[in-house]
Order: sequence, then C-alpha cells, then structure tokens
Amino acid sequence: MKKITKEVYLNWYEEMLFWRKFEDKLAQVYIQQKVRGFLHLYNGQEAILAGALHAMDLTKDKMITAYRNHVQPIGMGVDPKRVMAELFGKGTGTSQGLGGSMHIFSKEHRFYGGHGIVGGQIPLGAGLAFADKYKKSDAVTLTFFGDGAARQGSLHETFNLAMLWNLPVVFCVENNGYAMGTSVERTANHTDIWKLGLGYEMPSGPVDAMNPVKVAEAFDEAITRARTGGGPTFLELKTYRYRGHSMSDAQKYRTKEEVAEYQKIDPITQVLDIIKEKKYASDEEIAIIDKRVKDRVAECQKFAEESPFPEKNVMYDVVYEQEDYPFLSHKPQ
Repeated sequence: MKKITKEVYLNWYEEMLFWRKFEDKLAQVYIQQKVRGFLHLYNGQEAILAGALHAMDLTKDKMITAYRNHVQPIGMGVDPKRVMAELFGKGTGTSQGLGGSMHIFSKEHRFYGGHGIVGGQIPLGAGLAFADKYKKSDAVTLTFFGDGAARQGSLHETFNLAMLWNLPVVFCVENNGYAMGTSVERTANHTDIWKLGLGYEMPSGPVDAMNPVKVAEAFDEAITRARTGGGPTFLELKTYRYRGHSMSDAQKYRTKEEVAEYQKIDPITQVLDIIKEKKYASDEEIAIIDKRVKDRVAECQKFAEESPFPEKNVMYDVVYEQEDYPFLSHKPQ
C-alpha cells in the first residue's frame, strides 16, 4: 500500500473537513429552501471515502453508490462548485441541474452515480466491472450501498454472478447502523452483514470505518485482489452518520447520547489528533487549513447562487431526438 505520510494525514484532514463543511452548508441552505427535494448527508462517514481514495488508482478505477453521494464525486475529482450548483438545480451543475441531490454523475471522473433505487446500483457496479474485464482495462469498480440495501435480492444475484465470472469489483456496505430509521438489529437475525459474502465463498470481512487508515488497508487488499485476477471482495464498513437519514428525518429511533458517543471517535478528530501528536502541523498551520476550507465552501455557494437556472428546452434535449417525430419541434429552425 502507498505509505500514509505526513502529507497524507494533512490532505485527509483538509479534504474530510471540506466534505463535512460542504454538507453542513447544504443543510443550511436546504432549510432556506435553496436546495429542494431530498437531501442525504454523509457526516460521520468521511473516513470511508478518504481511505478508499488512498487505495484507488484514480486514472482508471470506478465508483458507484446510492443517493448519499455529494462528497464522493468531489473526491474523485469533480469540481465541488458544480456539485453544489447541481443541488441548487442550476444549469452549471454536473447534470445541468436536472439530477439534483441523489443523482450526481461524472463519466469523465469515473463516478457513476448517485442512484435513488435502493440496491439498484449493486448489479450496475458488477456490470461496470464486467465491462472492464471484457475490455482488459485493468480497472476495479468500488460498489457502495447501505445496510438496508444489503437485504435486497439483487445483492444475492449480483454476488453469485460476480463470483461466477470472477469480476474485478469490491462490494462495500456502509453500515451506519440504520436503514432509514430501522436499526440493523431489527432487519435480520444476524448483524454481521459481511458474512453474507461467505455463502458465495467471496473474501469478506468487517472494517473499522471510522478510521481512514483501517479503511485504506482493507481497500488496498481488496483492490489488489481484484486487479490481479482474484475476483470480488465484500467489505462491511462499520460507520455512523451523525445526521438523519435525510433532512426530513426526526431521528426518534435513537438518542442524542448515542450520537455523542460516536462523535468521540469522529474520523476528522482522529486524524487531527495524529497530526498534533506527531507535530505534522502547528496550531497556526491548522488554522490556515480551516480558513482555506471555509473559503472553498463559500466559493462553492457563491458559484451556485449566481449560476443561472437551465433553459426549459434542456428538459427535452436530454431525452432523445427523432427526425420524424410527429409533433412540433421546440428548437428554432
């Protein structure tokens, strides 16, 4: 695995803090009704993305996930200003404002969504991996889904074919404890979700996903296995989300004390503690990073606020065009 150096820790701190503050801003503007519809935030789960990116080859590896998908494309290289503009429904967004919160997408940066159907991205991730194997592109696909989606039948169908065809894919269940408002303990007679992979003889295991180092180590092993022809891996990333399932979640299924206990092992705090312990940065240098993050978030908001809404004809342009379509064209002749 690539060494986890001083530079890595400083980058992890700045990037995870930016992801956190970026979404805190989204929560704020959502209350102001500048962002509408659903909004699912990643607060608390940032170590997963930080560790995964450290192990990936961003020149070729792919990622696909569910609808909690704002910070992943940013990590993959998408301009965060365009991500925020997409949430504002603006024409400068990643999908010209037509995708919104749950459907961020960037083929250029190999981020394939952003899917609203629970578990719908699991077979799609295997399909991406199948294409890479067919084309001999030496790429690996990371397929993320929540603990609720682990109960979908599509998971079992996909696991079966992924093992049968020995696909270069890493299946990653982000177990944050609750499928919407339902605890893992209430969804099945077992709580070790990773053991589902054992029925297909798939290498599987749990990961402390509040720690980016542990995440990076697990992903490095899984990605190496997939890239060298060893086939799929199933990782259960044990994490926690501080906010509700979405902004409309009253969170009556858990106590504030429970959330506070997990905040004691916050991934950003863990990284910052190591930075201070090893004297990788002074308090003044950390303050400069904090200021830089704050300014970046403000820049994203300003871009989104000032961007125009898409023209109405865009709604027609993104469907399909047929020369002999019997109705009047909306386009000027």
